[in-house]
Amino acid sequence: MKMTVKALLGASLLALAACGGQGDDAAGDNVADAAENQADVLEAQAENTTNEVQADALEDQADAVEDAGQAKEEAIDEADVQTNGQ
Repeated sequence: MKMTVKALLGASLLALAACGGQGDDAAGDNVADAAENQADVLEAQAENTTNEVQADALEDQADAVEDAGQAKEEAIDEADVQTNGQ
């Protein structure tokens, strides 16, 4: 499971690197959307497990993935602002 999350995160970062600094919010939005999709997958797995401890761990992991995606989105948006301001 962790390998799937890492693979999806890697793919989203590759997509981000390919877009270049366009000065818009699209790159940050894409990263946040990818993280949200990953979190949705984790939450679905949590709902489908009968092990309560594992379900809680998956929910926590989903929250962490979503928070990390939002933080990366903000960092990308701030970098664009700094690039455009020079």
